[in-house]
Amino acid sequence: MTPNPLLHALIPLVDDLSRELPERERYRRLLQALRVLLPCDAVALLRLEGEWLVPLSVNGLSEDTLGRRFRVREHPRFQALLASATPTRFPADSPLPDPYDGLVLGARGDLQVHDCLGCPLLVDGQIWGLLTLDALSPGRLEPVDLASLQAFASLAAATVRVAQRIERLVTRAEGEFQRAESYRLAARERPHSLIGQSPSFLKLLEDIALVGASPLSVLISGETGVGKELVAQAVHAASPRAHRPLISLNCAALPETLVESELFGHVVGAFSGAVSDRRGKFELADGGTLLLDEVGELPLTVQAKLLRVLQSGQLQRLGSDREHRIDVRLIAATNRDLAEEVRQGRYRADLYHRLSVFPLHVPALRERGHDVLLLTGYFLEENRSRLGLHSLRLSGDAEAALLAYSWPGNVRELEHLVARSALKAYGRRRDDSRILTLSAEDFALNGDAPAPAQAEPPPEPAPVGDLREAVERFERQQINASLQRHQGNWASAARELGMDRANLRRLARRLGVV
Repeated sequence: MTPNPLLHALIPLVDDLSRELPERERYRRLLQALRVLLPCDAVALLRLEGEWLVPLSVNGLSEDTLGRRFRVREHPRFQALLASATPTRFPADSPLPDPYDGLVLGARGDLQVHDCLGCPLLVDGQIWGLLTLDALSPGRLEPVDLASLQAFASLAAATVRVAQRIERLVTRAEGEFQRAESYRLAARERPHSLIGQSPSFLKLLEDIALVGASPLSVLISGETGVGKELVAQAVHAASPRAHRPLISLNCAALPETLVESELFGHVVGAFSGAVSDRRGKFELADGGTLLLDEVGELPLTVQAKLLRVLQSGQLQRLGSDREHRIDVRLIAATNRDLAEEVRQGRYRADLYHRLSVFPLHVPALRERGHDVLLLTGYFLEENRSRLGLHSLRLSGDAEAALLAYSWPGNVRELEHLVARSALKAYGRRRDDSRILTLSAEDFALNGDAPAPAQAEPPPEPAPVGDLREAVERFERQQINASLQRHQGNWASAARELGMDRANLRRLARRLGVV
């Protein structure tokens, strides 16, 4: 008797329902079985999160697809699939653009998807997501029995339900259910916030979930551009304070004279220009979370006052002797090694220990392996939408170049590079093709080295006989060059030049440096 192929494919998956498997492995096996059972070139499992469809697992699609976030209203095929209670088959000549055009592995040139069908997944009577099948050849999916796909979709929904229940049980066993639930809710609101599957990044996500519901102060460290602010937002979203404000202050963006006022507020007449009472960031964040970004740039005098507020829970506005009690959860972020700053006497040890009760380190992008492609996929989808394209994809040599690059500017550099490369490639199009492929040449990455910085102009010769003018000219050139290297950040420039930030500003004003 010939075995039923559907039954043959389903039995191992039913057996998997009773086994403890990681969620990603469970979904991978599901799509692998579907790919074996039905004639197609690619399958995908997507979860509906608000107005977005988020790929959880793919088979036959490019790796960067996992980093993409598809806005449903921009993709009419997804809209049609979600609106139907049963599987939907699109004709090979359908005029609707396919979200996977150019993303199917093995596609050459601008080959588009010609056959597509999909099915909504219902979990507890609600649409949870989609199961999609695609083929490059017209008519390839004609033999697919929609009833078989519906049966497979039901099993997929059961798999999702089991994965969710296992996750809840494990979370309860660890005593973190409430924390994880609030974090998942926050992730649904911002499905694109934190993207990555590398071990170091998954460890960071675990630590965020762990510290989220606690009142502990958090110190987020990491290089410039790694996404420290997004991590702070995730910690806040995972806390019981998520319904309260998250207030941010960039400590490096303010003159020293204004930092104290911004933190603690002031009353009318406290200083020249204080024409009315003003609440500081601490009071604005009362009941919620305060993020002090670039906290390593705080002057020592302000560090002492900040420590007193953290110890007592009370503050005084500038010019007032009235105390205000506050309830604030503090998150600090820095790209400096504060422990080393303490050893060098540039940072208070007691404040450092108060801030770093629970340290979180955000790994550099070069340490995250193939997360580069997932993040690239997200940025490609963003730019595809902006440019009005059907597909914006990577060539094989582009993927290799992105993986080989060291990313000194981290995720921020990647974001800007993708946007710049996509726009340039779009401007060079010689036809009206709606599928655009970015090559390694478009990214212009020179092996493992960052793009060369703009050369500084050679110093002008000092005029003979006027030593003071020569010294001032040299000082002006050095300050301008340092500010240019640090994108106008006075605190960083002062550190490089070995000066106090306030003294550097005074010298710059005297020299006429803008």
